[in-house]
Amino acid sequence: MTEKIYTTKKNGMAMLIFTSLLYIASIVLFIMSIIKTDAEQGGALWVVMLIISAVWMFIGWFPYLGLKVLKPQEALVLTLFGKYVGTIKDDGFYFVNPFCTAVNPAAATKLRQSGDVGQGNTAAAAILKASSGDITLSSASIGDKRISLKIMTLDNAKQKINDCLGNPVEIGIAVMWKVVDTAKAVFSVDNYKEYLSLQCDTALRNVVRLYPYDVAPNVDTTGDGIADEGSLRGSSEIVANRIKDEIQERVKNAGLEIVEARITYLAYAPEIAAAMLQRQQASAVVDARKLIVDGAVGMVEMALQELSKKNVVELDDERKAVMVSNLLVVLCGNHDAQPVVNSGSLY
Repeated sequence: MTEKIYTTKKNGMAMLIFTSLLYIASIVLFIMSIIKTDAEQGGALWVVMLIISAVWMFIGWFPYLGLKVLKPQEALVLTLFGKYVGTIKDDGFYFVNPFCTAVNPAAATKLRQSGDVGQGNTAAAAILKASSGDITLSSASIGDKRISLKIMTLDNAKQKINDCLGNPVEIGIAVMWKVVDTAKAVFSVDNYKEYLSLQCDTALRNVVRLYPYDVAPNVDTTGDGIADEGSLRGSSEIVANRIKDEIQERVKNAGLEIVEARITYLAYAPEIAAAMLQRQQASAVVDARKLIVDGAVGMVEMALQELSKKNVVELDDERKAVMVSNLLVVLCGNHDAQPVVNSGSLY
């Protein structure tokens, strides 16, 4: 299905005035015909005028059905007896064939997105929640068949997904999207909003399972057979762009364009969060200790070299070992050193 623009002029105001004048004229003619008929003036002519004005008063409201108002960044998909005739995209006041019907199967579907927040919450609204928790159906807006062409933000609920190492993580994304082909959006899928939400969930799972939460050895996240340092936490931009491309590939047949995708929430699942925190703390302690030991060894080496170079004292191997041991204890210890003053010989 290819989108085509419905060729019509913005003559809604002219048709509104013309139809209203005809309706007023028919009312006046109807009253005059009744008066003339009761007075038996004009005979059959006034009877005919009475019938014509009565018929027009009965069906004169029908042209009003062809009046359509569009605001900027809105579209209206029209069908005539089940056949797609075109889409109106420009803002204005239009008059179209009164038999044309506007079609938008997603008109009553509300996503957790910027354009739908706070809508459909009236007492008269009947809310039917979908299983994913992101989609609601509201009867309050069923009559509005206009399609928004604005950029909207879909905030899908947090999902629990296993990363490439099997660790469960919770992740949420925000997807900026818009409708670019109204014909595909309406006729290619049953409900383009529900379709987008489900495809976002699927794409998110497919991408997240390729990455570890944090950098891990021997993990290939790019598919080139070479281990890399990609991770959900450290490569958020790359992961987000990959999610965007995955969603775009899935929704292009629905006439949708994915403008941007961003990770809004990322954390380990609650059941392993405490254990992973301990693991991260242990890793940080080991890295810190390694840095301290490397520095202490360098300082001891420098001390021995300076003492030997300046001939301050000559130490044999045993004395050097004692000095190295003492310096390492002082430099690597967690607490302040307690000095011991040796007033005699070491032997």
